[in-house]
Amino acid sequence: MEELQLKAMTVMMRASQYMAEVSRQDIKRYGLNITEFAVLELLYHRGDQPIQMIGKKILIASSSITYVVDKLEKKGYVKRVHCATDRRVIFAAITDEGRTFMEGIFPQHAQQMAKMFEGLTEQELETLVSITKRVGKTAQNSL
Repeated sequence: MEELQLKAMTVMMRASQYMAEVSRQDIKRYGLNITEFAVLELLYHRGDQPIQMIGKKILIASSSITYVVDKLEKKGYVKRVHCATDRRVIFAAITDEGRTFMEGIFPQHAQQMAKMFEGLTEQELETLVSITKRVGKTAQNSL
């Protein structure tokens, strides 16, 4: 059983690496890196976010967020908005230009990502999601 578990881990890790590379290459076509895209995608789908919370939501070091927001701000895709109730909190907000940009690229990106799952049925995808979540939770609980 242990040998099969190790094989499963290796297969999942390799698949994850290949999938990340496909995603990275696709995002690069739009003049962004993976972190910039992740921040834009979060703001596009979830709205304004406190800058200090973005790192936790997209699973990157919070020390990198200020730099990424600076780069996106220079591109005109993001702006900083001060919180009206707490002056210590600054939100990152997608600009109209950023929203238009994401509306143009996100459907194409989603199609590229969906291609990786073309060989699976809907039931297989549901099973994959369920099993992957269980493995992830078990790993998270081991920390």
